[in-house]
Amino acid sequence: MESFEIEGQLVDIDAGSIYPVSVSVEQGKINHIRKLAASNGPFLVPGFIDAHVHIESSMLIPSEFARLAVVHGTVATVSDPHEIGNVLGVQGVYFMIENSKKVNFKCYFGAPSCVPATPFETSGATIDSIDIDLLLSNPDIKYLAEMMNWPGVLNADKEVIRKIQIAHRLQKPVDGHAPGLRGNQASLYASAGISTDHECFTLDEAKEKLACGMHIIIREGSAARNFDALIPLLPEYQDKVMFCSDDKHPDSLLNGHINKLVTQAVATGIDPLVALNVACQNPVRHYGLEVGLLKEGDLADFLVIRDLKEFEVLKTYINGILVSKFGKSLIPSIKSEYSNNFHVDLKKQSEFKLKALGKTARVMVAEDGQLVTTEKILPIKIVDGLAVSDTESDILKIVVVNRYQDSPPAIAFIKNIGLKHGAIASSVAHDSHNIIAVGVDDHSICMAVNEIITHEGGITAVSGLRRETLPLPVAGLMSPNDGYWVAERYTTVDAMAKLLGSKLEAPFMTLSFMALLVIPELKLSDRGLFNGSSFEFVSLFQE
Repeated sequence: MESFEIEGQLVDIDAGSIYPVSVSVEQGKINHIRKLAASNGPFLVPGFIDAHVHIESSMLIPSEFARLAVVHGTVATVSDPHEIGNVLGVQGVYFMIENSKKVNFKCYFGAPSCVPATPFETSGATIDSIDIDLLLSNPDIKYLAEMMNWPGVLNADKEVIRKIQIAHRLQKPVDGHAPGLRGNQASLYASAGISTDHECFTLDEAKEKLACGMHIIIREGSAARNFDALIPLLPEYQDKVMFCSDDKHPDSLLNGHINKLVTQAVATGIDPLVALNVACQNPVRHYGLEVGLLKEGDLADFLVIRDLKEFEVLKTYINGILVSKFGKSLIPSIKSEYSNNFHVDLKKQSEFKLKALGKTARVMVAEDGQLVTTEKILPIKIVDGLAVSDTESDILKIVVVNRYQDSPPAIAFIKNIGLKHGAIASSVAHDSHNIIAVGVDDHSICMAVNEIITHEGGITAVSGLRRETLPLPVAGLMSPNDGYWVAERYTTVDAMAKLLGSKLEAPFMTLSFMALLVIPELKLSDRGLFNGSSFEFVSLFQE
């Protein structure tokens, strides 16, 4: 490691001041910080940290995620490998850890707490409390990842409590996931020793959870966002708040990361030092990360930025090594071996026919930018006794196909996807990652599903003879290819989905959450239509 000195305006977050310095770096650490009488140099700040992210949702393996993220000043992530855990189990978690170590970037992983997320879907693996003990005993695993099974917590499910107790015994934090949980239920959830939540819908909900001792993570992902609702928490609760992306598609990652949340915060009138405390320091202290905070003796993880308004990142250093410069990543692309779990035969169009058992049905209503759906009882288009998609009313057929074994597809209806032609499909379908598809007719739906099966994972948009596909052969979730190529290919597929009529900002991200049973209200698993509020299967058709 080379030694060097760099001058600039040091942003001292703890002292609440900014002053000119010369920073000396030796052997990857901050050796000395010397105050200067004056300096016209740029600003020096600690590196940004994504406090909760599923790297798999970027469709990039960790080493490629790192290549794109460092350009925006991200030096570390608190990463929940829950997605690959549901496909490959503990083996998948180890893959993420080992791949991340191939490059100079700080991925800190958690032990997935809910694999499978619920007993109401088919996943590719199970991670039980014995596995959790094994994972959390590994120094590379920093925390117990989001405890989505909040009913299990509130009802003191033995296996759920056992996992939390293991984390407490090993003195590792427990992340939460409790959308809409309020009052006594929120208090009970937090009292189990759960320390964070990134799913708050409203400011009042966040304040209730803060009062229970939880940290709140403000999220701006590709489909789910609560920044506008929760940013008023600053500066009063600045030491109890963090920033995250949660789920970010590759095209979004090209355009920005945690730097965007800092910029947005300052644009709302938040003091830059407060925003940087949230973005840089709080995750390090909460999770005990080995990330420097620009102090003498710290690891040299810091940024050189142009100003404290737009936060344009000029240079990113990790362990004293320059990893990005003037918008160009200096992290190399690394080839990696990988595994998958796909065991399903090609489907026939007839398998997607649905006999109409009523004139109305429960319809999932998607909301752009939200993981939640609502339920509406709406008239369904019926042709020759079959329930079919209705583009005029924007009520389209949605299907989930088990990718781990051959079984009949689950079929329901969804509103607000907006397709006028063709179909879209994906093997990224939280949390079990079966195949999910929406289309205007059975032929298109079948074609889209079979495109995913043929590639053993991916996202696709199809219409007639045209199809655009991004293969995702790493667990059916990620591409092993160059991250910039993946982002470009994703953009092409996304553009076709919008050409087919979707008005959603991120149609594939929204689609991926329509099988997420732990988020209310109405979702579809490979086993049927599910109410995430009552936590039970419900009938599709109404009289």
